Amino acid sequence: MKKYFFVWILLMCSQWMFGQTKQAVQPPKLVVGIVIDQMRWDYLYRYQDLYGADGFNRLKREGFSCENTLVPYVPTYTAPGHTSIYTGSVPAINGIVGNDWYDAVSGKNMYCTQDTSVSTVGSNSSQGKMSPNNLLVTTVTDELRLSNNFQNKVIGISLKDRGAILPAGHAANAAYWFDATVGKWISSTYYQQQLPDWMVAYNNQNWVDKYMQQDWNTLLPIEKYTQSTADNKVYEGKLEGEDSPTFPHKLSLITKSKYEVFKFTPFAATYTFNTAKEIIKNEKMGAGKFTDMLTVSISSTDYMGHTFGPNSIEAQDTYLRLDRDIADFLKYLDATIGKGKYLLFLTADHAGAHVPGFLEEHNIPGGNYSSSQIFKQLKEELATTLDLKNAVIKIQNNQVYLDENVIAKSGKSRETIVAAIIQFLQKQPMIAYAFATENIANTSIPATIKNRLINGYNPKRSGQIGFVALPGYIGMGKTGTTHGAWNPYDAHIPLLWFGTHIKPGSTHREVYMTDIAPTLSALLNIQMPSGSIGKVIEELIK
Repeated sequence: MKKYFFVWILLMCSQWMFGQTKQAVQPPKLVVGIVIDQMRWDYLYRYQDLYGADGFNRLKREGFSCENTLVPYVPTYTAPGHTSIYTGSVPAINGIVGNDWYDAVSGKNMYCTQDTSVSTVGSNSSQGKMSPNNLLVTTVTDELRLSNNFQNKVIGISLKDRGAILPAGHAANAAYWFDATVGKWISSTYYQQQLPDWMVAYNNQNWVDKYMQQDWNTLLPIEKYTQSTADNKVYEGKLEGEDSPTFPHKLSLITKSKYEVFKFTPFAATYTFNTAKEIIKNEKMGAGKFTDMLTVSISSTDYMGHTFGPNSIEAQDTYLRLDRDIADFLKYLDATIGKGKYLLFLTADHAGAHVPGFLEEHNIPGGNYSSSQIFKQLKEELATTLDLKNAVIKIQNNQVYLDENVIAKSGKSRETIVAAIIQFLQKQPMIAYAFATENIANTSIPATIKNRLINGYNPKRSGQIGFVALPGYIGMGKTGTTHGAWNPYDAHIPLLWFGTHIKPGSTHREVYMTDIAPTLSALLNIQMPSGSIGKVIEELIK
């Protein structure tokens, strides 16, 4: 009798446990993906003493941090980054090999989201002639739509068209981006024939004009910015209309191109988050039967970083203000969707290099080079040594694009021409490696770098010859910074998970940007995207 009683107890406990498990895995009402454009991983810790308790520090304290998250391809740019986050794939598969690339079929440059078959919605400019049509695979947002027969909502928001469109995917209900010619949010006829009434009303409040009436001064007394260089450095850029890269930035005095300048200020992040709230409220996201998803990309951090660099007071102030924006947004989600009822991740599309002038100031290796100058010299070299003109079309994404028709008609061996170009590039003091892109696998390059080059190479959209610069060298002018390389300063990004299903913790195991989409798919019990090669971050699932 005791034996049967014991079995009965086990059965009852099992039923209770399974019931609890079923209740615990209820899907989130809303998923929010936040991408901070050009955010270096070390910003999580570099400024943490001045962060508040409810922004980045809350995400770390109550969420799960993947401390060693890397971008697994080159070039590390905005469009490939956003694409790889949401597809779980790499440019070799998803086709987004850069923000731009040369299209051999049309003989023209191709912008990642350009689409002349659609029209702008929300303004009379051409800034809305955009769609995800150049993206060759599905996104996790597409798969979420497919999982419920398109009964949920997916919407993207970003200052940059590519930051809104590529994450939202092919099947999104809407995507909105900023048109700096009019200072308003716009979209394209790919999604809808006109803006919703609530967005028209929101645009008509002229928020950007109101933001630009206030000057940008430091949030805290400037002497507290001890993690930054002095305010006035020759290697910092200037906002258009200003004479120096110093605080306060007199935004109220800028009249020409003020909407363009707005993108470089931290107020643009506040504006983006406030618009995200409006989307949630007016589209009733998180209120339906199925999980909705909102993708938010903060672009102002990238514009600022390119201008002032990661060691500027502007950078530190931008992130201190961003921390408050995130805290406010989390508070909004708590109140609107409910604590524990939404799932959020925060990451970056790439990071950013130190300004070479700053490195030089501290005796650290690095420098600048000019792709346009290399292009000019290469053309001269081919004309002199091989009597060959117009064989090189352009240098883009650290790749040389060749005119195969010119080469075929020249009567010269293609192998000889390619070898001459590689030899020329290898002679440049700032270039570490040069190679034929179709032959990367057989090139004598360290395996880690080689794998990232292979992942970034798409034979129909990449150049025929590639090169890798020495660490610390960037291809731009003397002020500000850029990104694009395999090195940790460009490829080590934050990854924080928060909300439904997520228990506090962290891992220092190496994971990749491409692991985000399959992990999210596992958390939502949906199919992973069609080109996904990422792995589930099992620490989040267990």
